[in-house]
Amino acid sequence: MTNSPVTPEAAGPVEASTLAVRPGEDPWTEEELAEVTSELREHRDELRARLAAQEVELVGLMRDSGDGAGPDQADLGAATFERDQEIAMVTTEREALAQIEHTLDRVVDGSFGVCESCGEAIGKMRVMAFPRATLCLSCKQREERR
Repeated sequence: MTNSPVTPEAAGPVEASTLAVRPGEDPWTEEELAEVTSELREHRDELRARLAAQEVELVGLMRDSGDGAGPDQADLGAATFERDQEIAMVTTEREALAQIEHTLDRVVDGSFGVCESCGEAIGKMRVMAFPRATLCLSCKQREERR
């Protein structure tokens, strides 16, 4: 008999009511947490599929960058622009995927909804609107001013 490793997600989230909320906010319900995690997983799966397709396209763009009848300036410029745009999109989506995976890990370890800078609750409404949030509003504003 072999033991298969248990991934954090397979272990499941902590009890919803134990997650951090700001003073005056209602505790998380199991339904609210399930809705947020379901949306995160769906978005993660969409990103994974889109990234797989984009990476195939990017490999093609990189491989075909020297093809053609000759180095026409306009063609080279257009090909370079297209390749740079594709690289930027892949990079952005990889970052979003990493954020989603980090958020799902935070749900499992119980730190979901806790500011990674000050350790206070982020705020349930903020997290429900943007589940990948890792900073409370004050810390996010401070970070953006830097």
